Amino acid sequence: MFNLRTSMSGRQYSPGVLVGNWNEDVCLEEELLKDFLCKRERGELLIQKSKKLKENLYKKEQLSISTDGFIHFGDTVMVVSPDNNKSPDKEPTMSGNLSLAVNPKETDILLENELKAPCDMSAISSVTPIGRNAFRILSIEGECMGEPLRFGQNFGLGASGGFPEKMANTKILIVHSHTNQALAVPRIFWIRTYFGKEFEVNCHTYLDTHRAEEDKNYWVMVTGNPSDKSTTMFDRPKPPSDADREQNSEIPKVICPC
Repeated sequence: MFNLRTSMSGRQYSPGVLVGNWNEDVCLEEELLKDFLCKRERGELLIQKSKKLKENLYKKEQLSISTDGFIHFGDTVMVVSPDNNKSPDKEPTMSGNLSLAVNPKETDILLENELKAPCDMSAISSVTPIGRNAFRILSIEGECMGEPLRFGQNFGLGASGGFPEKMANTKILIVHSHTNQALAVPRIFWIRTYFGKEFEVNCHTYLDTHRAEEDKNYWVMVTGNPSDKSTTMFDRPKPPSDADREQNSEIPKVICPC
């Protein structure tokens, strides 16, 4: 003896049982299968979207190599907050180099196959170039790809200028054009993201007693290492002359137009 049970959907029989509106049920099942196969072929299934975006966020990136010391439109760089060793009482978790990274919403990671703008930012304790922390310098005013970035020109991250400035792998300030506040990582505020515990990024100019910007406002546009494509210029030790030059030179300022 067999018992027929009612399902949660209200259907008493499977499409294989030829009773009631069995033909409509069979057609419905076929349409659902066709829709599923079509979405799978186009990569529109939820699991496919989530996997594709996560793969892009974690994918290793190759940074551009600057042979002239300039940053160019079209270059792929990392924006790094260099470690500050001047505070002996600083907690170990607040030390180290931090890189600017995109921080998309968890719903976007699960539902979308590409990043949506605007997107939140955070600072991560990794200076290995991946999809999250590698940025391309894009022209928004019609400059040609490969042209050096100049003060006064707006771009994806923002800059002000007149003459080309050798900003590759040197400390710079990134300033918001509307508020005139500098991009910073205070290193005392944590946020919980889909990727774990990361540092909060804000727009605030921190000044010391001499009215000079503090280290938490400094950034470095890091390019690739020409002698070793698997590393970056940030991994190369700097000669003493470069360190002395950095201490005695003025920090370039770039303007973010957003």
